[in-house]
Amino acid sequence: MPFIQINMIAGRTPEKKEKLIHEVSHTVANVLDAPIETVRVMINEMPPEHWGIAGESVKKLQSK
Repeated sequence: MPFIQINMIAGRTPEKKEKLIHEVSHTVANVLDAPIETVRVMINEMPPEHWGIAGESVKKLQSK
């Protein structure tokens, strides 16, 4: 059973996350030749202040 975890900054719409789950699930099923019913996807959303790039939080970078 493939289990895919996606980490991303919070803020996308429920519709975007639904599309992401759909597309990732079908891609994994096709590549691994696995039944779609066995594919699991988990989205972990983090607030921008909990994610850093090049020594600065994403929240700070977004405010520039």
